[in-house]
Amino acid sequence: MTLSEEQRQFRAALRQFCDDKIAPRAAEVDRAAEYPWDNFEAIKAMELPALGIPEEYGGSGADHVTQAIMVEELARACASTSLIVLISKLGMIPVMRWGSEELKRAYLPRVASGDIQCSYCLSEPDAGSDVASMKTRAVRDGDDYVISGSKYWITNAGISDTYTVFAKTDPDGGHRGMSCFLVEKDQPGFRIGKLEDKLGVRGSPTGEVILDDVRVPASHRIGEEGQGFYIAMGTLDRSRPTIGAQAVGIAQGAIDYAAGYLKQRQQFGRPLAEFQGLQFMLADMALTTEAARTLVHKACAMVDEDDPHGELTVTGAMAKCFASDVAMEVTTNAVQLLGGYGYTKEFPVERFMRDAKITQIYEGTNQIQRVVIAKRLLG
Repeated sequence: MTLSEEQRQFRAALRQFCDDKIAPRAAEVDRAAEYPWDNFEAIKAMELPALGIPEEYGGSGADHVTQAIMVEELARACASTSLIVLISKLGMIPVMRWGSEELKRAYLPRVASGDIQCSYCLSEPDAGSDVASMKTRAVRDGDDYVISGSKYWITNAGISDTYTVFAKTDPDGGHRGMSCFLVEKDQPGFRIGKLEDKLGVRGSPTGEVILDDVRVPASHRIGEEGQGFYIAMGTLDRSRPTIGAQAVGIAQGAIDYAAGYLKQRQQFGRPLAEFQGLQFMLADMALTTEAARTLVHKACAMVDEDDPHGELTVTGAMAKCFASDVAMEVTTNAVQLLGGYGYTKEFPVERFMRDAKITQIYEGTNQIQRVVIAKRLLG
């Protein structure tokens, strides 16, 4: 898809911002495995959290292709930092689409300004891809719900101020027994458990959220009782394309670094860039990355059109699956192009490779995406 002139200018300005502010800190963010608050403040100064929030709630209401450009450019510099905007948007999609006006007015402006952040709590220790088997319970008690259970693999656990939590209001209802709630971190009984020591995206904490009889007002239920599974799947349909954009950004960062290295590194008396075998590797990396970018932008355009033909589920699955597989292949090849140097932490391509792996796993493993695609093809 062809970008508008405004989108091209936005991409150029954001790339300069990322090169100046985000990329120089990427290696240290990875090494320290700590949330990059300085990057978050820089992102707030650029008003990037506002892009995904409608104008009537304090955001800038950018189209999803523009949001994908933002995620790609951030990920090209630092994948951990790109999750800062990705995860709050993910947590707020249920509020934007199914939340009450009261919830929208209370939370969306603060997310847009960067005053608060949000996490998405769907997975559990024994309920990953099979979310309908979750055990977290929400029991109605007068004007409140009492939520008990634990959520696992939660991005920005301990950093976020609010958590979009899915729980069973009808334990025997299967996927029809799930409901969705917005929970604040200072509610009694809410706490953060174990944080993971991860392979990649190490600057974005991932951990356990524990809810021990957390009392939540009924006004903080998102949508109707029993609508949780529909909300969860509808949310992921709309967020998966931007995970594809993150994967494209990681791949592009690896391509750009590898290309520069090939032009500088000499072997047998000439630059590596003059060896046709290496040229073909780099060309194939660029080909598949551009194809992934185009598919991501197509899926994002469908989100903007509100999926008029019912194709977003399968197209979003294709975009996320293809882009993340491309990112893994491209970053692995970038390591190969740098040879022994690529295998060391002195050069960034090994970090790109480690960061790329998670894009094949979160927001639905690529095996699940292939199930979604196959089901659509087979009716």
